[in-house]
Amino acid sequence: MKKFFDDFKKDAKFKSAGPGKKLTEEANSAKPKVVQSSSGARHNRHAPTKGSQMAGAAALARIEQHPRPKVQTSQDAIRNQVKRELEAAALAEKEKEDAAEGPKVPVRDPTGLSVSGVYFTCPLTGATVTKSEREVHIKEAILMRFEEDAVEASVMMVHTFNKDREKVKAAVEIISKYIENICKNPTEEKYRKIKLSNKVYQEKVRSVEGTREFLEALSFTSIMLPVEGQEEDEEFLVLLEHSADGLELMKERRDRLQRGEPVRAQLDRQPQAFRPSPNGQRFELPVEFYNLTADELKKEQQQRSELMDKNAMMRTKAMREKEEQRERRKYNYTLLRIRLPDGSLLQGTFYAWDRLPVLFAFVRDSLVDGWQPFELITPGSQKLKETEEVALAECNLVPAALLTFAWDAAVQADIVATGRKSSALLKPELLENIRTLS
Repeated sequence: MKKFFDDFKKDAKFKSAGPGKKLTEEANSAKPKVVQSSSGARHNRHAPTKGSQMAGAAALARIEQHPRPKVQTSQDAIRNQVKRELEAAALAEKEKEDAAEGPKVPVRDPTGLSVSGVYFTCPLTGATVTKSEREVHIKEAILMRFEEDAVEASVMMVHTFNKDREKVKAAVEIISKYIENICKNPTEEKYRKIKLSNKVYQEKVRSVEGTREFLEALSFTSIMLPVEGQEEDEEFLVLLEHSADGLELMKERRDRLQRGEPVRAQLDRQPQAFRPSPNGQRFELPVEFYNLTADELKKEQQQRSELMDKNAMMRTKAMREKEEQRERRKYNYTLLRIRLPDGSLLQGTFYAWDRLPVLFAFVRDSLVDGWQPFELITPGSQKLKETEEVALAECNLVPAALLTFAWDAAVQADIVATGRKSSALLKPELLENIRTLS
């Protein structure tokens, strides 16, 4: 065993692992706070080690599957490099999508829109970002967490950077097997070495972003070792230490990898209160709400007119449901307004496939007396049920709709009987920013 480690020290050529930095946010009081890239931020913190800088550059290079870049020597340089590479990747992806989908819906004058756009909240930084910025922002946030917790960051990479969930599952299973073999056979040298040219590693592990970073976070080290029958050395990932405590920690980190979930930006519902207005049913939606090309949007009104004509004809239930489903697929989001008993309006943004309990929870969280039972009534006078797991699209509430709010009559009668005075309906934070519909 001692000779094994002596040979490592004599022949090894080491590489490195690790690193990152926290993001900052920028505020914009006129609209939802949108945080741009944090590459220009300054923090009074200790500079990361040279090894951390090298690992950050290495992780970024593997994102694009380019050869490992030359290591930068300054913190600012690494941060700027992360920004450039991620933004370039996002731009390339956007151009690819644009080419595949064709012309988009014409951009409307933002001053006349019912909502300025679709926004998301990053669960890692709390920043509010636009739809087009969310993926880049989350990737950057994950990379910047390496300095604090390389294991957590690499687990996030594995589950977030890779779209193919089956490939992720296979890679996690193989890495778990590596760890299991080491823990069962701690003195066996062969189990603590991973040959990077191995077919299984190449096909199942290397192709999944974040797997190498995870192994390096477990203290696997890159070493060039001789291979029997070959003139040139090959690269291995080798675990040099295997104490009892270290093996237990490795098991715990394996469990974290297995339990990992993708980091996803959460839809910002942009709750907004409006004063009583006869314009509650008028909606002008931004382009992000539509899953339509320009030509499809132009035809939409004509199709709706034709649909009304067809409704007068005899059609089977299956035919109607199929046509309705086709209509609903045109929209990704929906903008809903709820008219309250005092005439004021509450507005929020939802996914078209959000279910009724999500809508009721949004309204309840906006009320001063959210504990009271209430009803929501559709434009067609249908009473929605809070307990029904039905998508908003299935209730014909896309891409926008005005609902009517009503307290439970029996409960209200009891409240009146007690002599309690009615208070404001909406919470103070909503009323502080109440607006007038144009």
